Amino acid sequence: NPATIMTDPGMADATYIEPLNAARLEQIIEKEKPEAILPNLGGQSGLNLCLELHEKGILNKYGIKVIGIEIDAIKRGEDRVAFKKTMNRLGIAMARSEVAYSVKDALAIANKLGYPVVLRPAYTMGGVGGGLVYTPDELEEVCQRGIQASLVGQVLVEESLLGWEELELEVVRDAKGQMITVCFIENIDPLGVHTGDSFCSAPMLTISHSVQKRLQETAYQIVNDIRVIGGTNVQFAHDPVSDRIIVIEINPRTSRSSALASKATGFPIAWISALLACGLTLDELPCGKHGTLDKYVPGGDYVVIKFARWAFEKFRGVKDHLGTQMRAVGEVMSIGKTYQEAFQKAIRSLETGRYGLGFAKDYHQKTKEELLSLLQSPTSERQFILYEAIRKGATSDELYALTKIKHYFLDQMRALVEEENTLLTYKNALPDPSTLLRAKQHGFSDKYLAKLWNQQEETVRHYRLSLGIEQAWEPIHVSGTPNSAYYYSTYCAKDQSPVSSKQKIMILGGGPNRIGQGIEFDYCCVHAALALKKMGFETIMVNCNPETVSTDYDTSDKLYFEP
Repeated sequence: NPATIMTDPGMADATYIEPLNAARLEQIIEKEKPEAILPNLGGQSGLNLCLELHEKGILNKYGIKVIGIEIDAIKRGEDRVAFKKTMNRLGIAMARSEVAYSVKDALAIANKLGYPVVLRPAYTMGGVGGGLVYTPDELEEVCQRGIQASLVGQVLVEESLLGWEELELEVVRDAKGQMITVCFIENIDPLGVHTGDSFCSAPMLTISHSVQKRLQETAYQIVNDIRVIGGTNVQFAHDPVSDRIIVIEINPRTSRSSALASKATGFPIAWISALLACGLTLDELPCGKHGTLDKYVPGGDYVVIKFARWAFEKFRGVKDHLGTQMRAVGEVMSIGKTYQEAFQKAIRSLETGRYGLGFAKDYHQKTKEELLSLLQSPTSERQFILYEAIRKGATSDELYALTKIKHYFLDQMRALVEEENTLLTYKNALPDPSTLLRAKQHGFSDKYLAKLWNQQEETVRHYRLSLGIEQAWEPIHVSGTPNSAYYYSTYCAKDQSPVSSKQKIMILGGGPNRIGQGIEFDYCCVHAALALKKMGFETIMVNCNPETVSTDYDTSDKLYFEP
């Protein structure tokens, strides 16, 4: 991949830009003679290739040790049959399911379980080849695709758990079996929407401490048995009615969620995973106020929101529908002191020309009944439709029945709608200072307020500054470093961002990945930061994409995680 930092000549001692297949890898292994191979930082491709090298006898032939994860662990984490057997042995509940290797088998299993069912191909990423199906005809189409996508031609046919909460834990384990939880992630969209498309928060905002403790205990049991060294993502489903918890799957590797968890908490998961793979242990690594990493617990008095970026408008024949197969092309992360502040910043970070939740497309012109009809299936526009449905009088009970989004999040949105309705009473005028301050604390942007009040954005900004209402900058400290931090803006705290007297250059990041704009631009931003550092300038990076190297704390002298 020419767009990545990893293919820069100076990144490793030797770099090969070659096809990722077993034949080419054997040639490189024969030439370089590595002692070990580290497969669980390169996503699904790394795990699949490592397994192929093992099965072809190449690792044994050259005496190469696999570090970070055992071959058996790859199979038990990725193979649906092996994973199910492991969970049964541990006594950990899973959804009712059976494995199919043909469409005929899948149809028979679905008839037994009852429709709808979820199809999950083995050894794939992003839900590729899978999906939620409601009829035998849909199953035939999706299952055929899933069998082709799977490395081993295997598809899990699983009972549907539509409407359950989907919760994730990012766990790190070392060779001693010591484990820590880096991040608790709550998917605000219920089960049925792929985690890559799901709107989510860290920390968990509506999940009780007792449920979080049960999730953690179960995750530790799984990760310890599978014996991953480094980061593992564990996904759960929780039924808020019966309080039943089941495990959905694990990713025995770093993943999209690992990158999000790292940026959300200031814990560099990939870096720590590499150190642990080489034999260091958590109790040997320093961790600021905790002393050593084995005592780490996630903290922070802020809320992180992840929102996906889609590109349905680029594909006219594709239906805007979100399911178990990932549709997002990128994502943004926003940070605020409160859920509302972080949520509204996430909307602005998407760079879709929207600066708030209201008046998107023509939704504000539709009736309540039309809006409720649009909410019957998940789409990329769901949050904007919800906003206008609340404005038109939809109750939280009505909206929950359609979306299974919890009342807490609907009530948070309702509060924003009510505040916006109050703000609209100041049209062609400017509000009193307390009203403006409250709006800023709840995440309303100057540009959006200007639209509500029929004013110029500059007019609103000058008025705000004249009242002394300015954002403060709060730090997120990086674990394992003495004083490294990155910053986010808030109107709910005092400023804590020190400013030096050095010459500075600000680098503007590329924002979320999208069709036509990928990580190539981030690559350029990173190299600009490195070059300017060498020239003696203090570099300041501004970006909101958690998937990028530019939002690593040590790429620039100072990082602002902002729209």
